[in-house]
Amino acid sequence: MSLDVYLSEVRETTVYSANITHNLNKMAEAAGIYKHLWRPDEIGITKASELIEPLRVGLELLRSDEARFRKFDASNGWGRYEHLIEFVGEYLSTCEENPNASVSVSR
Repeated sequence: MSLDVYLSEVRETTVYSANITHNLNKMAEAAGIYKHLWRPDEIGITKASELIEPLRVGLELLRSDEARFRKFDASNGWGRYEHLIEFVGEYLSTCEENPNASVSVSR
């Protein structure tokens, strides 16, 4: 006979962290995803699963009309179309891989 002893603890861990310039807020707004990205708490989003569909739709819209969204590029270069495309694409992929992750932002 033997004794097996275990101590287990569930600890919160960050599965994704990213930063993007606020210069892209108008582009995100035009794509319908500003609040999903910058203010999820204000629209009741707490889990990554709740971001999947809005981010997918917003990303498809961004990709479908590059000329329209290029008009929102920051003149100083800090905030361009391709930056938002990459950011939203990576965020979406991570949400799909971690649908139960809690969402929080710092602005």
